[in-house]
Amino acid sequence: MTADFGYRGIGDLPDRLPVFPLDGAIVLPRAQLPLNIFEPRYLNMVDDALASPDRMIGMVQPVGSESAVPALAGIGCAGRIVSFAETGDGRYLITLRGIARFELSGEVSCDTPYRQAEISWEDFEGDLHPEQLDGNFDRESFEGVLKSFFSARDLAADWDSIKNAPIEPMVNQLSMVLPFETAEKQALLEARSLSNRLSVLVALMQMAAAESDDGPGGVQ
Repeated sequence: MTADFGYRGIGDLPDRLPVFPLDGAIVLPRAQLPLNIFEPRYLNMVDDALASPDRMIGMVQPVGSESAVPALAGIGCAGRIVSFAETGDGRYLITLRGIARFELSGEVSCDTPYRQAEISWEDFEGDLHPEQLDGNFDRESFEGVLKSFFSARDLAADWDSIKNAPIEPMVNQLSMVLPFETAEKQALLEARSLSNRLSVLVALMQMAAAESDDGPGGVQ
């Protein structure tokens, strides 16, 4: 099966990426992440990424203190810029399509205003190809958990689209967009397989719904 954008293996991927540390934001393979870019250093990053052959940016969550140069999580995911628009006030509206996750090998000294890192794709070559679940998927049960979570968080959803969505895009997109904490997002990102990610996603939604039930407006 041909991988996205013709990447045959990790040997076709760059060994250095510009990194965009953004708390609470992850991208996953074959899912799309819209971004509103306005800081000058990241406008510069997008300009440079667009001029490169791969048009890739490494999305990595910051960890620890809210310093000007925060530490970075050890695992991130590369996204390729697949759409770009410039607004009248100088912002960039871009969309990244997730390519593959990576491990940060270390940051590199550079003269760009944004950070860059050496990365390893070795543990994530499978990300280049669509993934299937290990077992059967009980969509009705999953939708029940999802509805309980949306109700607990007072969220709306297009249930017709969810009912008909392929499994991998649905699980990955929900993992990216649902309002989880930074550490929870990282756990979804680092899940070793689609089946593992689905299990983590369901557990997080069930805990959130249970916490809502136990609150002031809950049953207990």
